[in-house]
Amino acid sequence: MLLYRIAKSKQRATDLSGMGAYTYGGRWNSPGTYMLYTSENSSLAYLENLVHFDSDIIPPKLYITGIEVHTEPALLYTPPEPVYPKQWTRLGHLENKRLGDRWMQEARYLGVRVRSAVNPKEYNCLLNPIFPRYHDLVTVVSVEELPVDSRLIRIKMG
Repeated sequence: MLLYRIAKSKQRATDLSGMGAYTYGGRWNSPGTYMLYTSENSSLAYLENLVHFDSDIIPPKLYITGIEVHTEPALLYTPPEPVYPKQWTRLGHLENKRLGDRWMQEARYLGVRVRSAVNPKEYNCLLNPIFPRYHDLVTVVSVEELPVDSRLIRIKMG
């Protein structure tokens, strides 16, 4: 399975440690829980990042990383709709964080496929850096510079 991730520097583009999520937390994890946020589509990875940019502070460069996940489907969990907390798309929703923290701490799955809050028809994959053999199963296969199209920033500004 090929997944995608966007980074603001070439050095961070190859970092699969989940340290950013560990430090700051995210929609599906609290600070102190390792998690690597990826997307199943390159365009979704791009969109997931654009929603966090301030229109007056656009990163000068972005890098898109292709990440190959070498595993059988049983190690990638796709929660059914009833597992999602009510109002799961709301930012800072603590129930999302508790659920994601539990998934990572239990380490039953290499990754959890969750619907995107930006585009619920597509999926992000939350990879678990503490899963046994993670670094054998998850590898960077490409890193490319990705230009930021200013038209997308204008759209956000409204």
